[in-house]
Amino acid sequence: MKNVFSKYIIIGAGLSGLSAAHTLHKTGESRFVILESRDRAGGRILTKNGIDFGATWFQNHHEVVLAMLDELEVEKFHQYSLGQSILVYSSMAPAHYFVSDPNAPAAYRIKGGSSALVSALQKPISDKIFTNTTVSEIRKSKKGVKVITSKGEYEAEKVIITIPPRLATGITFEPALPETMIEAMQTTHTWMSNAIKVGMQFEHPFWRKKGLSGMMIGQGGAVTELYDHTCNDGKNYNLMGFINEGLRELSPKKRKERILDYISKFLGEEVYSYTTYEEKDWYRDHDTSCEKLHSVYISPQYGKPEFQKSYMQGTLFFSGAETSTVYGGYMDGAIRSGILSAKRLLKHTE
Repeated sequence: MKNVFSKYIIIGAGLSGLSAAHTLHKTGESRFVILESRDRAGGRILTKNGIDFGATWFQNHHEVVLAMLDELEVEKFHQYSLGQSILVYSSMAPAHYFVSDPNAPAAYRIKGGSSALVSALQKPISDKIFTNTTVSEIRKSKKGVKVITSKGEYEAEKVIITIPPRLATGITFEPALPETMIEAMQTTHTWMSNAIKVGMQFEHPFWRKKGLSGMMIGQGGAVTELYDHTCNDGKNYNLMGFINEGLRELSPKKRKERILDYISKFLGEEVYSYTTYEEKDWYRDHDTSCEKLHSVYISPQYGKPEFQKSYMQGTLFFSGAETSTVYGGYMDGAIRSGILSAKRLLKHTE
């Protein structure tokens, strides 16, 4: 069991944690470590076969995302929307076909998938990220804060917790956090925690040849949202969407049958010609979801005032997409909170 001392500890190597580390690194500060329970960095950003199973889109008003991409020289491109899109009101009514307003604000995606942003952020600090390291206790110590993990003890002057607040309630704090903070953590919805995504890759974008955009919306079907998720490299042609949570308890085989059958009714039998098929249920991801989770279908409340405070005599800070007062639950909110928490940490150190 190791015992490591650093000036700063960041818990969580998701977008917020990496943004906090990036901010520290830019100031010339190198005395920090990032502790991550997963076997990879990125958190709820996950790209496989060019398909984003986590955070995906952003728009022009997400200025912090745009600024970070420019700074790191990571390219973006517009979400494909040409052709007819499909709105399915119910299984009892015919589908409605429509064309998106070309003057509407366009969504962007990241070239190479959202994980390209993660890769750019972690590249200069990869030696400071410790994966497969789960935090169980955080204690106030003489030097600052002691963090007990599955891989040993770490100690630092200051700590930033960037994991979802509800997951952070599984950590033992000594002294205990105020009841108001515990309640805020317990009642904050974890973004993506109830989402099931499906991604399929094809040799050709057959839907485009039919004059379809690949977008299909309908809350009552097996797939509630579907989008053209083709990469801009001219090689990978993909569809990606959200699966109806009502299919969660089906066997993988039966769920797949229901999904493909549903999509084929609207896009065509060519959907069965996929070269790769994969699902990601974030509810089954113990680093994202937790017990007694309830699905949220209205805009949850993020950025509660309790998350803007410091704890343990100014040595413990919180960050993350759910803590941001601006664009909470979005990549922009995650980056904003990471940058802000690092600046607050440095300010408290001065």
